[in-house]
This record gives sequence, C-alpha cells and structure tokens, in this order.
Amino acid sequence: MTNYPARNSADATAPNISLVVPCYNEEEAIPVFYEEAVKALAAVGERFELIFVDDGSKDGTLSVLRMFAGRDDRVRYLSFSRNFGKEAAMLAGLQAARGEYVVTVDADGQDPPSLIPQMLECVASGEYDCAASRRVNRVGEPPVRSFFARGFYSLMKRITDIEIIDGARDFRLMNRRYLDALLELPERNRFSKGIFPWVGFATKWFEYENIERKEGKTKWSFWKLFLYSLDGIIAFSSKPLAVASVFGVLMFLAAISSIIFVIVRKLVWGDAVSGWASTVCVILFCSGIQLFTIGVLGSYMAKTYNEVKRRPHYIIREKSRWI
Repeated sequence: MTNYPARNSADATAPNISLVVPCYNEEEAIPVFYEEAVKALAAVGERFELIFVDDGSKDGTLSVLRMFAGRDDRVRYLSFSRNFGKEAAMLAGLQAARGEYVVTVDADGQDPPSLIPQMLECVASGEYDCAASRRVNRVGEPPVRSFFARGFYSLMKRITDIEIIDGARDFRLMNRRYLDALLELPERNRFSKGIFPWVGFATKWFEYENIERKEGKTKWSFWKLFLYSLDGIIAFSSKPLAVASVFGVLMFLAAISSIIFVIVRKLVWGDAVSGWASTVCVILFCSGIQLFTIGVLGSYMAKTYNEVKRRPHYIIREKSRWI
C-alpha cells in the first residue's frame, strides 16, 4: 500500500485549488485517480483539496473515500443518501469547494489531471475565467454512440443560443468569479454542458486525444445518454415547442387541401372518395403527430413540475469532518 501524506492541519486551511470529483461505483478507479491528481496538483506548488462526492454508490466507493480522508487531510468527501445523478454530485462539490480556483473532473481516468498546471496558468493570468477541455476524437467509443453524440451537438448548435462544443468534457478549471455565477443558477433540472457556456465569461479550450477508462466500467448506457440529451434540449431550447406548432399548422393546411380536393373531385367527376385503407392511414398519421406534440408539451410540463416542487438537489447521508 502506498504511504499517503500524514494529516496536517495547516494543509486543511485555505486551499488555493479545489478538485471536485463526482463518483458513482468508482471503487477501483479512485486509487489510480488519486495518485495522478495529487501528482499533478503537487506540481503546481499551491495548497489544494480533493472533494469526492459519492453519488449513492453501491460498491465500496465510500469505504475507499473514508480511507483516503483518514490518511490525507487534503481529501474531503460527501456521500449522498441515494443516487441523485452526476449533476447533483457536481453541484454539491462546487458548493463545498473553498479554493480560489476550482476544478471539476471525473474519477474514471478519461480526463488527464496532468493538464491542470497548464489550465491554472491560463486562468491565473487573468486573461480567461475558465479553462475547459474537449476530446478531438472518439477512438475506442462504439460507432453508433459516436454518431448520435455528434448529431446531438450539431442539433444543439441549431436550436439553442449558446455554443456547446462538440466533445466538450466536464473537466474544467474556473476562478471564483465564474464559480459564483454558476452557483447563482437555482434550477433543479441541471445540464452542465449548457450551464457552463450560458454564464459566459472568457473560456480557453484545451484539446486532447480520447483516453479510455483505466479501471471499472462506464455508468452511462446509450439510453441514459439519450435521456440526458433530451434534458439538455428541453433545458436550453424552446424550439421543440415551435416544431410542435409547425406540425399543427401543416396538418391543418393538409386537411384544408384534402377537403378542397374531395369537393372538386365530386363536383367535376362525380366520384365519391372510397377506400377505408387510406382513411385509416390518414387517421394513424394525424394521431401520431398529435401524440408527438403532446409528448413535447408533456416533457416541458414535467420539467416545470419538478422545478416548482423545489425539492433539494441532493440529501447528504455522511460527510468527512473537514466539511
């Protein structure tokens, strides 16, 4: 077992850098991540803290965090009463961060902590308020998943007023001014990839090749990513409502045209319109459009319903004594 730094009260006061790490069933990945993160942060030469947020993990993640917190006074942790989702975990970590500069990063090893010194230098210069990262490729990712991911980013560019960069990661370093702006947003339905660019400020992008997970398995299935993308669309665009309205207008015009056609055909040729099959097809088509538009409206209403209930973003079951 590696010998971790002994607890030192001086290191636990006024850190200059806070590293926020959401975790869900990352028992295997945390030790490897810890080693790399500490090495990168030590190279900076500033006081730092690592804030791990256990998002209701079902494995031994919490036990590992307890161990690290007991051996290294720079490690702090929060543990949720259940799984509230990555967005809630990130928010909890950001709210607990004390540093002048705050970094959000995943524990799966796909975000290289070695970039932190460069990102800090960029933001500390005062020219930028945030240093963000993006993958330049998706090597190792299933082709279908990559295809839909690119389609999602392309769609978001067309239907939103914010710029969501293709391949953008949640790995970013921000100053306190940027962080305070993020924490002023009270919404329950959070979509960080949209919230980050929405607050504005000057952002410097760092690019790197895709890094495959080193330990453990991904928790993001295709279905979860699909639902997450829908959350992003609903949270930052009202265009789907406009699309539903357009469908309604088009169907109305099609109905008027069909009525005129039937009347003209009857008057000119005297033929009655026959055929139950075509009638059924039209009914099914119109019903499908109606259900689609109702579904769009229902999605927005459901998000509004969740907002007005004003339930807490998360519930903390346990936290380290340093928080």
